[in-house]
Amino acid sequence: MSGNTAEALMYTWFALVLLSAGYVAHDAFTRNPELTVMKWGWVLVTLYIGPVGAALYVLSCKEPRPWTHERFVAPLWKQALGSTIHCVAGDATGIMVAAVVASLLGLPPWADALLEYVVGFGFGLLVFQALFMRDMLGGSYPRAVRATVYAEWLSMNCVMGAMVAVNVIVRSHVPGAQDVGDVRFWATFSLSVLAGLGFAYPVNVWLVANHLKHGMGTVRALGAGGEPLPQPAAERPDTAMDTAMDMGMDMAIPEAGVTAEQKTAMAVLTVLFLAAGTLLAAIFGQLA
Repeated sequence: MSGNTAEALMYTWFALVLLSAGYVAHDAFTRNPELTVMKWGWVLVTLYIGPVGAALYVLSCKEPRPWTHERFVAPLWKQALGSTIHCVAGDATGIMVAAVVASLLGLPPWADALLEYVVGFGFGLLVFQALFMRDMLGGSYPRAVRATVYAEWLSMNCVMGAMVAVNVIVRSHVPGAQDVGDVRFWATFSLSVLAGLGFAYPVNVWLVANHLKHGMGTVRALGAGGEPLPQPAAERPDTAMDTAMDMGMDMAIPEAGVTAEQKTAMAVLTVLFLAAGTLLAAIFGQLA
């Protein structure tokens, strides 16, 4: 494939990205009763992965019919996907900012990767998790940080493990991919976010299933403080109300059933995954 053809395909991809993000933003902010932080999460992730993000939004979060959102998002795979989107939106945004700064400063790949991890983890934890979820976790910011740091760290290890491998390897072999002013830089970033999303999903399934992290939510079941909101019976069917209240109670009062040993074992697995991604970057790319 010639360079001009590849570049034309990348520009076409980003045109689809803008259309997809516009669709998700319009639907999320005007029609969908999801939590506000998730609206922003879906928009950001769709800006990074385009039509894939829009398709996942429709399949897992977009309310198919009025008053069905609670039941529609109830399956574990959708709850976990919402959790992953929330994680990737924060982490990838921090990573993107760090990658732009590293490119402008001309940092070597290893320093770039280290900066991306620190900024991505910091932004994901301190802003997208603790700050945006503070009210749902009792209103205290320090408490929210303590409550979310473990889950965020595990997710970040998986996101970064995949992203560092993709970014370093592609940037090492594709001319222009390391230059923030080149479309190849952004195409590489888009591909790495997609990889990060895919590899972070399994650990988020585990986190949500064990009540260590909130899944996909809805404003009709979760209020500002995480408590279930009663709805007048006349406004919607009793079955939908029951589902919303049940989900609200389940999500508002999570109880972790995992042991300390299990939490440690999962942490070790995510650290090993991060190390494996770094090793791949060093072997097949120019990390050093």
